[in-house]
Amino acid sequence: MDVGAEYMEFVKAKTILTKVKYGSEWYGVDYNMNLYRGCPHGCIYCDSRSNCYHIDHFDIPKGKENALLLLESELSKKKDHGVVGIGSMSDTYNPCELQYEQTRGALKLLSKYNYGVSIDTKSDLILRDLDLLKEINAKNNVIIKFTITTPKDELSKIIEPHVCVSSKRLEAIKILSDNGIFTGIMMNPVLPFITDKEEDIKELVRLAHESGAKFIQTFMGMTLRENQRDYYYEMLDKHFKGLKEKYRKYYGERYNCAVPNYKTLYKVFTEECDKYGILYNMKEIIKAYKKEIKDHEQISLF
Repeated sequence: MDVGAEYMEFVKAKTILTKVKYGSEWYGVDYNMNLYRGCPHGCIYCDSRSNCYHIDHFDIPKGKENALLLLESELSKKKDHGVVGIGSMSDTYNPCELQYEQTRGALKLLSKYNYGVSIDTKSDLILRDLDLLKEINAKNNVIIKFTITTPKDELSKIIEPHVCVSSKRLEAIKILSDNGIFTGIMMNPVLPFITDKEEDIKELVRLAHESGAKFIQTFMGMTLRENQRDYYYEMLDKHFKGLKEKYRKYYGERYNCAVPNYKTLYKVFTEECDKYGILYNMKEIIKAYKKEIKDHEQISLF
């Protein structure tokens, strides 16, 4: 698991929970919350570095003042006890979580008020909260999404330097899946000329199957804009000499950067998933993990 907690700065927050604007098409999520601002994982490609998100000093995570008090107030007032997404902007299982336990506290509240949960993470620290995930799963919907971009640990150490390697994430998927938690992989981003090799895609799907992953979702590319692009290119110069110029020539100032062999690679990907019975269509993923939920107030009456 991740190690090393440290003093964390707290910032003021007026709200924690926000209703999603895109409906429930994205993993069936009804609400979003980010308990931290910023992330120390150091992923060279992170879109959350973009200027549009207004997160200064992104590599230093900050907590939100009175986050759990705000969250409980908001959860208790909602009539729709849907699925709450955690960690879409900043990984909620950063090393500070070991000490401050904002995520664990939030999961306790989600269980108390009978909400489901959808978690995005790269960290096997999530295993600490297996008891709460099982508790929530017994009465509502739970889906865990591990970002895994490569089957190669050595490469993951370069592109995601301050978080556990891919093999550790796959081990965490196996443990969660064995405990009845609907768990899978976000194979996003796929980095052009780095993680878009056909043999690596096949290997990752195979490893996902062995680990009990129920799904893999991908858009076979990456995004590049503003500050994110500058940082990514700086890291390319450091670790992949000459590749920055190739990106500039191929993509220019484009935001959506699909891998050059997109159609061929996606066909290989879907064929491998079909071979192992792994879901990759968003509607099918949502249908597979969502179950009929009775209103908790009605349950309490009986």
